[in-house]
Amino acid sequence: MNILLELFVVTFRVLWAFVLAAAKWLVRPKEKSVAGQVCLITGAGSGLGRLFALEFARRRALLVLWDINTRSNEETAGMVRGIYREMDEAAPRVAGDGEKDALPHRGLQVYTYTCDVSKREHVYSTAERVRKEVGEVSVLVNNAGVVSGHHLLECPDELIERTMMVNCHAHFWTTKAFLPKMLEMNHGHIVTVASSLGLFSTAGVEDYCASKFGAVGFHESLSHELKAAEKDGIKTTLVCPYLVDTGMFRGCRIRKEIEPFLPPLKPEYCVKQAMRAILTDQPMICTPRLMYMVTFMKSILPFEAVVCMYRFLGADKCMYPFIAQRKQATNNNEAKNGI
Repeated sequence: MNILLELFVVTFRVLWAFVLAAAKWLVRPKEKSVAGQVCLITGAGSGLGRLFALEFARRRALLVLWDINTRSNEETAGMVRGIYREMDEAAPRVAGDGEKDALPHRGLQVYTYTCDVSKREHVYSTAERVRKEVGEVSVLVNNAGVVSGHHLLECPDELIERTMMVNCHAHFWTTKAFLPKMLEMNHGHIVTVASSLGLFSTAGVEDYCASKFGAVGFHESLSHELKAAEKDGIKTTLVCPYLVDTGMFRGCRIRKEIEPFLPPLKPEYCVKQAMRAILTDQPMICTPRLMYMVTFMKSILPFEAVVCMYRFLGADKCMYPFIAQRKQATNNNEAKNGI
């Protein structure tokens, strides 16, 4: 009898979850504040990482920026400081009730660290510096990513290993470094910037797809572990965008008749959608929404049916022009340097 009662309760909760999800589509949830909280972003020197840094800065978070490229990381930090200065100049010195403004417009800082997230020891040592010099991290954005741009049999083993290390393994090291304090405080937010290629794959980028599938699996398992431990104060958000126009996959093309209906995403749009999901504690965000349907169809259709769809859309070989461009660029660089 107990199991029948539990089954009834579970059925009710599942249906209620659908109701709540539908309600969020109709009524936009209120965004939470990250003002004054320490937000660490990996791969902050360019692309989505830089845009995430600027968005969090506008919300008065204290930024910690990690990137392997020191120069580009400092450029991002300069942009963040510019935002802080603008807010400082625009902020009222005294609130309307005669008290000082409670929001931390002043005293916000941005800290930069050169870190190769593919190296476990470097991640742990840099994380220790952050704890000593800045404080405990409340928001962790695992964003750093690389792509080799080679067919499997032409890809050096070292590049395959690096793709896996940066895009997947690094999430383990950064999370292990900062999760203990989040668990102690039952407060925090872990963001995994994955890809639609972590939900379904295509030809020619086996290492990238494998790494993003791994990142998605890691994130989902971690989310379940936090739920099992009843640490509801620690939120997680999985970000799975379609092709983003950052130059990372320059040359990637789907069928020309379909392309106008599914163009590469503008990075700014992608990050704004992701920020809305993060600040409303949304567990997962696929951009555009069509990616939800593609993932669902891939899960229920026979493999040959999926192949037919890929070929119709031109998605089966969409990465081939990108790989050809990368190969040509590599050959030109080798010729230029006399290799």
